[in-house]
Amino acid sequence: MAVKTELEILDVRHFSGRQLRPLLEHEARVWQNRLRWNYDEATELLLQYLDSRVLPGFVALDRGKICGFTFCVYEGYKAVVGDAYALDNSVMPAMETTHELLRQLLSVLEHSPDIDRIESQLLLYDTGSINEPFRAANFQIHRRLFMEVDLVPLRGIPPGAIAKPQLPNFLELRNWVPGDYQPAAELIHAAYVGHIDATINDQYRSLHGSQRFLHNIVRFPGCGVFDARSSWILRDLRDGSIIALLLSSRVRQDTAHITQLCVRKDWRGRKFGNLLIRHTMLELAQRGCAAITLTVTEANQGAVDLYRACGFQTRHAFDAHVHSSSRLRDSLSANTFEEPPSHVLRR
Repeated sequence: MAVKTELEILDVRHFSGRQLRPLLEHEARVWQNRLRWNYDEATELLLQYLDSRVLPGFVALDRGKICGFTFCVYEGYKAVVGDAYALDNSVMPAMETTHELLRQLLSVLEHSPDIDRIESQLLLYDTGSINEPFRAANFQIHRRLFMEVDLVPLRGIPPGAIAKPQLPNFLELRNWVPGDYQPAAELIHAAYVGHIDATINDQYRSLHGSQRFLHNIVRFPGCGVFDARSSWILRDLRDGSIIALLLSSRVRQDTAHITQLCVRKDWRGRKFGNLLIRHTMLELAQRGCAAITLTVTEANQGAVDLYRACGFQTRHAFDAHVHSSSRLRDSLSANTFEEPPSHVLRR
């Protein structure tokens, strides 16, 4: 299929990882410069999947030269747009090429009989910049914030001055261990019932989905390399239950990213979220970390206020896009579980 006179849009499965490597490495440099994220490991993993020819998507070519690509992954009845990226070419600017790639991908997904839901969070793009193809396809759009706090001023605190926060004797603050998988997934699922983020990412709607979410951030580099030393569990010693958690990953040698922060509903209002964030900030600063980043839905005002109170500032705003052709199917499918290769997504 051709666009204008020279730009071609072809199936991504016709191309090898070697052919797409220069474009992916260019994108990785943009992530590094704009958002402090080192995507080298994620890029290598994505190249492996491209070589396996299992990712649906498209590649843009200008006179035979690759100048853009997009792909998605399938999670049962849902498709997740994993990435879209393009360079300026002789036919059209990079953003127009990105729009055209997304239009082609969304058109295929909308006409796929087994796909009832499409999600997309392309963090690299400024809010509003890629909305046109999603709006034309009747997607819901949710503005999200990329926030950051500078840890350099905290590096001067002597290591011996950092003590664990004072807590009641029946509460324990400790690092993440592999045995936390199941109770952590249960906490995440319960914490997001009726939450706006469960509208954006339906993994939160089921226990199995929450398990998959944890599996992806702990085991794979899509959100950085999981850092158990800087991931914290707040546990009630009386019954062993987890009442709050903060999980973080390293997205660059000197930068951490908070991938999850939640507090059990019946324990909210006691500033445990604030406690976990500030303890993590001090601990990471002492380990040489220069900054912590996170993403949050702008409409989640309570969370935004918490992060700002802890010193986080908005560095970038982007959009989440969601399309559901059958809300009833969404609710009926909330308890299904299929393990997709969603760890290749760039988030």
